Amino acid sequence: MKVLIITYYWPPSGGSGVQRWLKFVKYLTQFGIEPVIYTVDEPNYAIEDKTLENEVPKSVKVLKQAIKEPNDILKLFGNKNKKTSAGFLNENPSFFGKIMQYIRSNYFIPDARKFWVKPSVKYLSEYLKNNPVDVIITTGPPHSLHLIGLQLKNKLGVKWIADFRDPWTDIDYFQNLPLTKKSNKKHHQLENEVVSKADCVLVVGNTMKENFLKFNKNIQVITNGYDGDRSSSKNELDKKFTLVHVGLVNADRNPKVLFKVLSELITENTSFAKDFKLVFVGKLAKEVVEHIDQNNLKSHTEIIDYLPHKAVIGFQRKAQILLLLVNDVPSSKGIITGKIFEYLQSERPILAIGPEDGDLADILSETSSGEVIDFNESCKMKRSIEKLYSDYQQNELISETNNIDKYHRKALTEQLSIIIKQLAS
Repeated sequence: MKVLIITYYWPPSGGSGVQRWLKFVKYLTQFGIEPVIYTVDEPNYAIEDKTLENEVPKSVKVLKQAIKEPNDILKLFGNKNKKTSAGFLNENPSFFGKIMQYIRSNYFIPDARKFWVKPSVKYLSEYLKNNPVDVIITTGPPHSLHLIGLQLKNKLGVKWIADFRDPWTDIDYFQNLPLTKKSNKKHHQLENEVVSKADCVLVVGNTMKENFLKFNKNIQVITNGYDGDRSSSKNELDKKFTLVHVGLVNADRNPKVLFKVLSELITENTSFAKDFKLVFVGKLAKEVVEHIDQNNLKSHTEIIDYLPHKAVIGFQRKAQILLLLVNDVPSSKGIITGKIFEYLQSERPILAIGPEDGDLADILSETSSGEVIDFNESCKMKRSIEKLYSDYQQNELISETNNIDKYHRKALTEQLSIIIKQLAS
């Protein structure tokens, strides 16, 4: 059985977007499925991690076609080195920046990779005539890739799975886009068409599933996960009382309540001030850095812009506490950052900031891996950190994480293989 996987993010892309399908591809052949990858040639990734190229099985065929990136246009205006990430939307753009945001939002629907759709459909239509597959899979964002799947299905009648690693119109930054009413309506129309016409829709959480069920009854939840072995209890932990966050922190994830509480504890408790260290591994929005400084936390904070994936795992496993941040947006209940599963693998206590009745809270509860504290619960946050610090002082800061084997990438790939085979039969 053969599947064609259409993905924008593929090694040497770094960051979270590449992980899901890189790991699926790693294990699919063990379940009797041969994957073929279709991706972009010479892309302009915001983050690169060439070490991930070593994880691509040698037997996997990778098809590549050129893409016109939006940053190619920016180069004409002198911004030759500009690389952008959807995770950061400039809160205070310049006049030129406002114009570019407006153009991107209203003329690049569903996103700036829309120009890859037409040539990809043409190329893949010819390829599939001579190299048939049982199922095609598109994964987004960028959600323009789902339009490739939609058109191939309409043209060739091939079975099609649309995979949503993140929501489309419910994604955290959608509300901040300078959309006209017409553009907003177009986004929703395209999303509804993709979800309703796909033979199967994959999502990463139950909230997204509930939102999509009105368009398609075949909505399947396959979360993200972790790969490799679980952490060993013999790992040497940080000497200091470290609170470690891995991943980007944009303005919507700015943990203001945490910074306020930490500032109070450092002022009130000299022992805590001596022992405590806050570590961020990943890019921080300007506003986040400013709040760190405003709360007098700069001397207690280490910021590491980016590390290769393997190095990141080391930081996670030696952390005293792992910090997880959810975007403070209307759709926050459905946000399950992919980082949570590698946090589970590290088997260190997790302190999360987000909705206490969301999908993330459910995962932490069923795995006994930590707690979620709401965005504005400063008193609860303070009590929690004081308890964690007390356990640290008594050498009793341990993780009670359990029931996480089902989140291993191989187990998740087995779930995927069942869905593929059922669809192809």
